[in-house]
Amino acid sequence: MVVQVNSAPLAEIISRLNPEQQDVIKDSPRQTRLALMSQFLDQTEIQVLQEIGEQCNLEVIEQFELHPDATDLIPLRLIHEFQCLPFVNSDKDKFCLITPWPPDPSMDEWIYAVCGKRPYWHLGVPKNIINTITHQYGVGSSSLNDSGMDEDGHSGRDIEETEDENATIIRFVNDIIRTAVEDRATDIHIEPLKDSLQIRYRIDGELVAIRVPDNLVHFQGAIISRIKIMAKLNISEKRRPQDGRINYSADSNDLDIRISTMPTMYGESVSLRLLNQKSQSMGFQELGLMPEDQTAIKKVLNLPHGIILVTGPTGSGKSTSLTAFIRDINKPENRIITIEDPVEYEVPGVNQIQVHPEIGLNFAGALRHVLRQDPDVIMVGEIRDRETAEIAIRAALTGHLVFSTLHTNDAPGALTRLIDMEIEPFLIASSVELIIAQRLVRCLCKVCRKPTHHDPEHLAKNLQTLQIEPTAENMAATIYEPIGCEKCHTLGYKGRIGIYENLRVNDEIHELIIQKQTPRLIRQHAIKSGMITLQQAGWNQVLHGKTSLDEIMRVSKLSDDA
Repeated sequence: MVVQVNSAPLAEIISRLNPEQQDVIKDSPRQTRLALMSQFLDQTEIQVLQEIGEQCNLEVIEQFELHPDATDLIPLRLIHEFQCLPFVNSDKDKFCLITPWPPDPSMDEWIYAVCGKRPYWHLGVPKNIINTITHQYGVGSSSLNDSGMDEDGHSGRDIEETEDENATIIRFVNDIIRTAVEDRATDIHIEPLKDSLQIRYRIDGELVAIRVPDNLVHFQGAIISRIKIMAKLNISEKRRPQDGRINYSADSNDLDIRISTMPTMYGESVSLRLLNQKSQSMGFQELGLMPEDQTAIKKVLNLPHGIILVTGPTGSGKSTSLTAFIRDINKPENRIITIEDPVEYEVPGVNQIQVHPEIGLNFAGALRHVLRQDPDVIMVGEIRDRETAEIAIRAALTGHLVFSTLHTNDAPGALTRLIDMEIEPFLIASSVELIIAQRLVRCLCKVCRKPTHHDPEHLAKNLQTLQIEPTAENMAATIYEPIGCEKCHTLGYKGRIGIYENLRVNDEIHELIIQKQTPRLIRQHAIKSGMITLQQAGWNQVLHGKTSLDEIMRVSKLSDDA
C-alpha cells in the first residue's frame, strides 16, 4: 500500500519549493517529510508543522498520551504504514489519531474500514510519534510485520527460503543497529532465552532492555545467521565461539562493529560492539576534569619524557582520556605515534597503528619498532605484560613521553601492578610521572533533574562510606536526583562524565616505591600531598549538580568490588 502526498491543502507551502524538492517530498516516507521541509525552508520542524496545521486546519499536538487500548484499536501494519497512533483526548467520544503529515483521504477510508470509526486527525512531531511506536511495539516491528507470518509467528516455510523473508530479516537487523546508534548505545546484546529472544543496549554504561516484537523468538536463527553472514563468520558452526567484524554504514555514520558469538543453552548469544568511525574524540576541556586537575595534568604533558598511566576497569574511558591528551599536545613539532586495539578515534597528524596479534603485531612488537621511528610521544593502548612494560619504561628513560593504560582499581595500585610484572622499583620510580585513575558516571538529565530533600542521617552515612567528612557545608549541599523524561528515555540520565584521581610521583612517593611500600601507605601519603580521591571527585560532581549521589555510590561500590 502506498500513501500519496495530499498536496491540495498544502498548495501554499508546497509552492515555496522548487520542482525537484517537491518530488523529493512526494517520494519520501511520511515520517521524514517534515524534516525535509524544515531543511528546504530553513525553518525548525515545529515552525513548519504549525504552518502546515494552519493550512490544513489540523491541531498540532507536541506532547501526547497514547490511548491505553492502542494495541487493540489499529492493526500494526496500518500504524507503520500511516505512522499514526490513537491518543487520549479530552473529548472521549472522538477517535483521535496523531500523525506526522496531513492524512490522505484514503487513510480515512482504511481506518474507517478496519476500525469502524471515523478518525479525527491531529499533527504531531515525527520523532515523538516514532519513539512512541518503537516503545509500544518494539524495535524492528515494522520489518517483522511484513514477514508474512501470522500473529503467533508461524509460517508454513523456513524464514531463510525466500528472498522476501530474507529482506525482512535484513531490514530488522538494520533497524536494530540504526536505533542503537540513535540511542547512543555502545553495545548490542542479542540473548536467547527459553521462550524469547532478548535484545539489550548498553547506554551510558548501563544495560537497557529494549521492547521487541512478541514473535521475535521465531526469527532467532535467521537473525543470528544474518549477523554472522555480515561478519563473514561460519553460519553452520554453532558449537564454538566466533569473532568477526562488520564495516557498516547507517545514514551518515560509518560503523566498525566487532562481533562475538557464544553458544548458550538456548542458542547462540551475539554481542556487537559499535565503534563509530566518525566519532569526534573529546577535547581536554570536555573530560570533566576539575580546574586544579587540568593544571596538574597539563604541567606533566609538557614534560619532555616520562610515563603517564591511566587506570580503571574496561569501559571507564581510558582511551578517550589518552586521546584527549594526544590532541592537546598534537603540534607540528611533535612526532606522535600510537599503538591501539582498536583505533577508536582518528587524530589528524598522528601516526596511529592498529595491532594485529594474529600476525604477531602485538603491543610489545609494535612498540619495539616504533622506537626506531624517531618519535617524541608514544601512546601504547595497554600494558598487558612484562615485555611491553619494560620497553615502555626504557622508552621513557631514553627521552620519550609515553602514555598507556593499566587495569587497576586505583592510582596507587598501578605501582604495585608494575612491580608484580617484575619491573624493578627504581625503574618505576624514575620513569612514572603521573597516574590517573578514572571512572565514568552518568550525567543527570538537565531537563528533568530536580533537587531532593535528603535525610541527614542517610546522607551522613553515605558520606562516611565515601570517606568524606560530613561537614555542615556538605550536609547542607543541594543534591539533585533523576526523574526521567522523554529527552532521556525515562532513564533520568543522559551522557557520562569522568571522575579522576591523580597521583603525582613526587620525591616522597619516589622513596616509597623504591621501598616497595603497600598501596595503602602510598595512598595515604598522596592524599597528604593533595591528591583528590575518586570518591571526593565524585562528590564534587554531585555538588556541581552534574550527577546524583546514588550514581556515585553505585560506582564506588563497583570500585570496591573490583
